[in-house]
Formats: sequence, structure tokens, C-alpha cells
Amino acid sequence: MADHEASLTPSANATVPEAWVRTELARHPQRLYPMDFIEALFTDFSEIHGDRLYGDDAAMACGMAFYHGEPVMVIGNLKGRTLKERVERRFGSPDPEGYRKALRAMKIAEKFKRPVFTFIDLAGANPGIGAEERGQGEAIARNLIEMSRLRVPTIATITGEGGSGGALALAVADRVLMLENAIYSVISPEGCASIMWKDAARKQQAAAALKYTAHDVQQMGCVDQVLPEPDGGTQNDPAAAVAMLDEKLYAHYRTLRQSPIEDLLEQRYRKFRSIAQFYTTA
Repeated sequence: MADHEASLTPSANATVPEAWVRTELARHPQRLYPMDFIEALFTDFSEIHGDRLYGDDAAMACGMAFYHGEPVMVIGNLKGRTLKERVERRFGSPDPEGYRKALRAMKIAEKFKRPVFTFIDLAGANPGIGAEERGQGEAIARNLIEMSRLRVPTIATITGEGGSGGALALAVADRVLMLENAIYSVISPEGCASIMWKDAARKQQAAAALKYTAHDVQQMGCVDQVLPEPDGGTQNDPAAAVAMLDEKLYAHYRTLRQSPIEDLLEQRYRKFRSIAQFYTTA
């Protein structure tokens, strides 16, 4: 796609910020979710259940699979299509058990030297009282630490919303990819507007200010590559969306597989240490 504007819907106009148009595309109810990509890209997916501490989180799926004939570990959050599924999975927002299950899967992958692929589409981790009582913050922090030093190649793909630490807990990877209509932010535009102006209705203004679209985030060094989508979003041509992602994903996978793990660890460390650097002048 020659121009990233081509993926905007025809209804977009000068009065609606591009960031908000992309936000609506990222949240489109028929957009491909992580499990849609996992089922299309990987074969023989064998799910791993439970965190061995508390329970099994329905909002997180982890399992062994094959990618282009090679064994890998796959992790992705689940949102659900029906209202019943969405409620059961808290609209894709994992509990601490979900992050601990994901970490358990990553450590299994490390033991058997299998690359890790994560797929992310969540507005944030579950902020409920129960999740906080069971250590939501600690679970996310633990994932950040362990992913940063995981001794296998890792690739994270943000397919829709990438919200706050809940998304980052699955995205400390050697390669972080992002679909062009996805968003990646420390807070939702509604939350930002509520804090800044005490008015969630100013969400479009907040979306523009947050600079969380794929191309904005790439310029800040938070993702390694922005991946094209079919015009109007992944839901308009699922097969083409899967093929586009597969092409880029496999290219990165082959490169990482050829790199010594010590080099990957050093590059991973330097990449995340350099994010969000800023300078001031007198």
C-alpha cells in the first residue's frame, strides 16, 4: 500500500482526527482477533491451561504449535465474539492468572528452545478488585522482567488495541510488529480525556494528542515495523490480512533464528533502553 491513508474508511474527513478513525478501526467488532490469526497462521495448536497457582484465565490462550513446519510457542489474548464470550473473557482483559499462564508458557518454550510469538489486542489488564488482590501489578512486572531476558527469539504483534502495561507484558520482544490500523498507548483516549479535561466526550481530542497510531509509535521507536492491512481494515479481507502478516512475520522469524541468543539479548536490552529518550536545550 503506497500511502497509509488508503486504509482509512471513506467516512473519514477533516473534522475527525486520523487517530480517532484508526481507533474505530482497531476496535471494529468484526476485526480479526489474535486467535483468528493464530488459527490461520499456525498448525497443530495444543493449548496449555492454568497458571499452576490459582486458575485458568479465559482471556489468555497459550500453546505449542508449528509455524511453517517448525515448533514454536504461541500466546494471545482472547476477546470473544458473542456477548457471553466477551463477558466471560472480560472483553479480552487478562487477570493475573492470564499473565502467569503466559509466563509459564514462555518458560516452557525457553526450556525446549522454541521461539515465542505473542498476539495482542486488549485495552488493558483487568483493573477489578479481585485481580488487584491477586497481584495484577506484580504479575505484569514479572512478565516484563522475564520477557526481557528470555533466551529464545521472541516476536510480538499488536493486531488491534495495545493498551497500557497489560499489552506491554506480552510485548517485550526482539521484534514488535504492529498492524497499520492498530493503536498502542499507555491509556485509552476516554481515560485520557477524563483525566485531562474531566470529560470523556473529548476522546477524539485525546486520541490526536496521545500519538498512538502505528506510524506515530514507530517514529518513537516503540515498534519495529508497521504492517499493511486491506483497505478499511482486516475484517474486509481476512485472507489478505493473514497473508500480509505471514509474509512479514516469517521474514523476521528467519532473521531471528539465525542470530546467536547472546546477540539477541543484547539487542533486546538496548532497544528497550533507548525507547522514550528525550532531550532538552537551554
